[in-house]
Amino acid sequence: MSINEAAVALGRSFHQALVARDWDGIRALLQDDATWTLPGDNTISGTADGADAVVERARRIASYGVDFKLLHLLVSRENVALSLHNTARREDAVLDEHLATVCRLRDGKIASIETYLSDVPGMNAFFV
Repeated sequence: MSINEAAVALGRSFHQALVARDWDGIRALLQDDATWTLPGDNTISGTADGADAVVERARRIASYGVDFKLLHLLVSRENVALSLHNTARREDAVLDEHLATVCRLRDGKIASIETYLSDVPGMNAFFV
């Protein structure tokens, strides 16, 4: 399997585990010192440090009923990005955002995640 094929497979596995709410599956894809950084000023913003904190971040996002629609898997020479359309609805708020979740890889696992969002104010209003 080429480096690019391995990156795509890892990205696909991350998305599938997230959709399935498979927290152990996500944990298995992460380096122990993995991080996940999100913009904004809300309950999921900032940097989650360590694999367990990254899993907790995924669990918290999913707890809001988010639908994670995968649009594209994008690869660089050594890393992978997921192009997603995330949606969710509560009585008083709607989430409808496009994002890129960039996963930097190390030794076949995710070492860091950085998420780029189309609507940071919308995310701030939703994740309270």
